[in-house]
Amino acid sequence: MDPAILTVPRLEKIPGLVHGFGTRRFGPAELRRVAAGHRAGVALLEQIHSDIVRVIKRPPSGKLTGDALATGTPGLFLAVKTADCLPILIADVKGRAVAAVHAGWRGTALGIAGWAALTLVHEFGLNPAGLVAALGPSVGASCCEVGEDVRRRFTDEDSGEEFFRPRTGRPGKYLFDLAAANAAHLEAAGVRRANIIRDGRCTHCRPEFHSFRRDRDPRRRLYNFIGLVQGPGPVA
Repeated sequence: MDPAILTVPRLEKIPGLVHGFGTRRFGPAELRRVAAGHRAGVALLEQIHSDIVRVIKRPPSGKLTGDALATGTPGLFLAVKTADCLPILIADVKGRAVAAVHAGWRGTALGIAGWAALTLVHEFGLNPAGLVAALGPSVGASCCEVGEDVRRRFTDEDSGEEFFRPRTGRPGKYLFDLAAANAAHLEAAGVRRANIIRDGRCTHCRPEFHSFRRDRDPRRRLYNFIGLVQGPGPVA
């Protein structure tokens, strides 16, 4: 696997599954190269910080909005772009269906991770206890400062007020644990706690990742993907 990609051992054990969390050295050209090597197409969304999960069977022919993709079709890489937001890759342990999720604070407040898991359950007849969810690098709990408006949004949605803690010396500011909130939503959807794997690396702290909070550059994004492959394996 490309050294510019981070992989998860639990997902690597699933037959016919290819995945990766990209570093800053893994862009759209590298994603297309890896997909082509597995005879796969690439599906991307116009991400809008929502709770919309799209179930697809082929790469979109036009603009498709939402923040999560799901498929049971081999030969299709589902990709999400992040730069401090949380990428989540979900797979059935038997390799029957997968999902890729982009979870910023707005999507997290709406429960996007849980909706993605439930979409796999209902669309493909899966048991949520048989899903594995990998949470990739994102802004960490010590770097994700938000205001009262964000905390209130979670209070209104009843979706994780406990993941905020007041920031010392910064009245009205809080530190938010984005990964922990999404892990809780996955568990509430029926994913076993033991099957929720958190990478834990902070994009804001570590230079190998793009970070919007650090760099303020909207053009720089990390590419994260998951897909079911077909045929005898990658092309040489």
